[in-house]
Amino acid sequence: MRRFPFVPRCPGEPAPEFEQLRREEPVSKVTFPTGDTAWLVTTYEDNKTVMGDQRFSRAHTTRPGAPRLQPIPPDPNSMFSMDPPEHTRLRRLVSPAFNNRRTAALRPVIEREVDLLVAALKETGPPADLVSLFARRLPITVICELLGVPAADRDTIAGFVDVLLSLTQYPPEQVAATRAELKRYLAGLIADRRADPRDDLVSELIAMRDSGDRLSEDELVMLGATVLTGGFLSTASEIALSFLCLFRHPAELERLRADPGLLPTAVDELLRYNALTTGGGLLRIATEDVKLGNVTIAAGEAVLPAISSANRDPSVFHDPDLFDVGREDNPHLTFGHGMHYCLGARLARLELEIALAGMLRGLPEVRLAVPVEELRPQGGHLIRGLPELPVTW
Repeated sequence: MRRFPFVPRCPGEPAPEFEQLRREEPVSKVTFPTGDTAWLVTTYEDNKTVMGDQRFSRAHTTRPGAPRLQPIPPDPNSMFSMDPPEHTRLRRLVSPAFNNRRTAALRPVIEREVDLLVAALKETGPPADLVSLFARRLPITVICELLGVPAADRDTIAGFVDVLLSLTQYPPEQVAATRAELKRYLAGLIADRRADPRDDLVSELIAMRDSGDRLSEDELVMLGATVLTGGFLSTASEIALSFLCLFRHPAELERLRADPGLLPTAVDELLRYNALTTGGGLLRIATEDVKLGNVTIAAGEAVLPAISSANRDPSVFHDPDLFDVGREDNPHLTFGHGMHYCLGARLARLELEIALAGMLRGLPEVRLAVPVEELRPQGGHLIRGLPELPVTW
């Protein structure tokens, strides 16, 4: 039985095992660092099935003794960890807070922050680390601005998220303590906004009702935690991997520089092409025996959709290993599928597009300062970003 996660040959690229498994064993048993086992699903259609079929449950992953990928079980009060009808109710309540209006209102915030970060890079001078000085700073600023987290607390929040998305980097006790600390912080923020409402997402969620229904205190806290964990590190890592991908494909980078109108398709291609996490989707538990491909998954067994593999499936994507900033037909699964489709997808796309546009405009000669072979992905972590990305210009 294979050990999971697999080790990629290059940051941002899916590990070679995924391609082999898609061809030879598309539903295969793997062992996690926790010692638990799961079925790894590698084709596009099977990924959509696992993410869209309610017989594969997120809520069951919170039960005592359930198989898990990360050091501690998921929190049952998180929307990530719910099935219908609880998930349906919560998503209906919170979806308006992530609509086009609120995302559009963040555009000037993102543009201003990108301009400030690019100016700071110029002032610092080359070489510079694009991860610490740009890729991490932009999304933590945006997500804290969205929620209403004070600027002085942003580094603390970023540190919490780094620990919470660990696989083997931190011991389970530290991960559990960090989750509790983040929840205490958010409970304090909610209490403050309840007494003094402002124009931020936390205040809006506190006031939100639907036919007399409202979010409970635990739901408010966990929604804040979900927004922070989903909106910071994944976006930061995607920004860094996107620049690395463009540096590795200089002809496509030149196309983008020559025609900024390609940015929207380039963003979706980067989201498809980059292998952002160890596998991709959220772990699920089969609630009954389910036949998937040639395998019968027994009730109680875990299933992991490998989105980074699905996004390279040649039955769906023409020449899937080709990076093409003009790719039009691009139904990638990076934001998921079905009921757990990412609520922050619009915001993530907007941040990535503005980050690319601002950097290419402000530092048109930016390039790698070290050979690609010297770069290593983040180890021991669910998110396979880059610890650093040295650039020059």
